[in-house]
Amino acid sequence: MEDGQEAYILLLLSDSNLPTGSFVASAGLESYVTHGFFSNLAPAEAISSTSTSTSPPDKMDYTVNFLRDSLSTYAHSALPFVTDAHSVTERYLGRASAPLSAQDNASRLESTIAQILELDELYETMTLNHIARRASKSQGVALLTLFSKGFSKPTLPRHFESSSDGTTDTARDSSATALMDRLKLLVRREDTHGHLPVCWGILTASLGLSTERSQHLHLFLQARSLLSSSVRLNTIGPYAAQQVLLHAVRPLVDAEVARAKGLYTGLLPQADQQGEDEDTVRGPAMTWPLGEILAARHDLQHSRIFNS
Repeated sequence: MEDGQEAYILLLLSDSNLPTGSFVASAGLESYVTHGFFSNLAPAEAISSTSTSTSPPDKMDYTVNFLRDSLSTYAHSALPFVTDAHSVTERYLGRASAPLSAQDNASRLESTIAQILELDELYETMTLNHIARRASKSQGVALLTLFSKGFSKPTLPRHFESSSDGTTDTARDSSATALMDRLKLLVRREDTHGHLPVCWGILTASLGLSTERSQHLHLFLQARSLLSSSVRLNTIGPYAAQQVLLHAVRPLVDAEVARAKGLYTGLLPQADQQGEDEDTVRGPAMTWPLGEILAARHDLQHSRIFNS
């Protein structure tokens, strides 16, 4: 993809108005705050009516600390699935221009679907609590719907002419649509889960983004969603959230993407692992147990703003 086209896709995907379902999830932040971790006191002391703090808590500092820990564990657990889902989809779409019979096309689609389902099931198994699974599935399905309703080409051909002959693009678009439609059907039938990292990898590959851009944007949007949740929870204000987004998020995202480079799920054939030695392929991992425990306690709160 040309740099200009890729940059334009990045602008579209980073639009906060996109209906991706991220507003329903706080990624454990609401539970983290409720359990007293935004306080200068220990969590057990924070819920005691007789305890007082000697100084007001620095909510900006607590927010950045949560953001750092949350992004680290999310990058290590989710980006391998983004990478492999992107790889599977890109290989499928890369063969779209090849002249194949209807039977061969159907076989190619089924093979791709089988690999995606395997990735989706592994993510379901490795996600440790039902709160995170619920949020991931809600947002993943929203991405599949977004592609078919928001990114598919409208039926107004004279207004949407391609600058090239359009043959390859048309075949690729048709293959991407067939893949998305099949996945949505499987999710509706509850034959698969439709988890967010898997669906994100499929979506970005279908739109032509590179793997590196896909990973970086996914983690950036996760960080932005966390800051949006923080504003809604009134732990920081909108101006402070923008300060964090400008001055703290970029180095955090860059560092975590670099650390997650070379992480794969281990499900794809060795040839898909971009030269990794067979004995050194590193898989997904959870790096913040406390965050997982607090996220799992989300539904136990007396009142909640977020669904997860």
